[in-house]
Amino acid sequence: MKSKIAYKEIIIHTLVWLCLSIFPLFTAYMDLGRIPSGMYLRQALTPIVFYANYLVFVPYLLLKRKLFVYIFVSILFLLLYNYVTEELILHAVEFRKRPMHPNMPGGLFGFKHAIPIMFSLSLFLLGGIFSLVVNFYKREHLSKELESKQKDIKLKFLRNQLNPHFLFNSLNSIYSLVRSKSEDAPEAVITLSELMRYMLYEVGNDQVLLEKEINYIQNYIALQKLRFKNTESVKLKLIGDTKKLKIYPLLLISFIENAFKYGTDYKGNTEIDIKIEVKNDKLIFKVENIIGLHTRDEKNSGVGLQNIKNQLNYLYKNNHELTIIEDKTHYRVLLILNLKEDEMHNN
Repeated sequence: MKSKIAYKEIIIHTLVWLCLSIFPLFTAYMDLGRIPSGMYLRQALTPIVFYANYLVFVPYLLLKRKLFVYIFVSILFLLLYNYVTEELILHAVEFRKRPMHPNMPGGLFGFKHAIPIMFSLSLFLLGGIFSLVVNFYKREHLSKELESKQKDIKLKFLRNQLNPHFLFNSLNSIYSLVRSKSEDAPEAVITLSELMRYMLYEVGNDQVLLEKEINYIQNYIALQKLRFKNTESVKLKLIGDTKKLKIYPLLLISFIENAFKYGTDYKGNTEIDIKIEVKNDKLIFKVENIIGLHTRDEKNSGVGLQNIKNQLNYLYKNNHELTIIEDKTHYRVLLILNLKEDEMHNN
């Protein structure tokens, strides 16, 4: 990819300098009826001024913060360039030997040298400006790449924390079924394998279809229903068309995990109400559960919940609203995701 970009840059630079060289040659031909032989040499030497600053002086002096050395070398280079081109090379060319106008001053700083000096200075400054602009865009591109890599690394770290947490809870559920010699244990293993397949082969750093994420949630709820005895009050309600929208994976499951962990009362009844609604390209996710036997350990619990909050801040930034309300009897979560805007932003 880099070689292709460099090849294109060479072509563009070549075409630009050909155009810049042809124009003055064409103008001289139109004015004089011929092209003075010295103009070919002048046009061939012109790019040296531009590229000396573009490729050497700015990258290796100015950008290295050697300002005084840069100024000194630049002045010396311009003086030497103009002296060599005007006095040593072009002075020997035929069209430079024509008699000057009687009122035209001569000498190194005479009028006949003013225009070439100003022209070379303009090209030199233009080369410096181009070099600074190219360096700026390269740094900006590198900064964005680094930021993206850091974001991916951080996200992978958060998910690596989340997945073992989820697996630990799921294995506990299956262990409970096996220990109680439940006939549902084989079905639980199959359901867990489906969940793990999704996490291993479907989940990445990109978005997935919302429909697949919901299917993953349904399998998780089915697994939890096998574990708990009284799950008639575990409800999942889906509203709206979910087929065309995408979402970053594993964003909703931690809230549901949390609901199952704390949503069983002293009689063994699990009361959880989950609602997923799609409305105007917005996902409205609600979870409500009773606060049952387990009490929250503020220091050690909620690892997955905290991670999911961090992921929301990384992935959706201002495109999400999260509200968590907890009282003595119930725990409520409301999450609103603007899926359309986020999808457009990432494309």
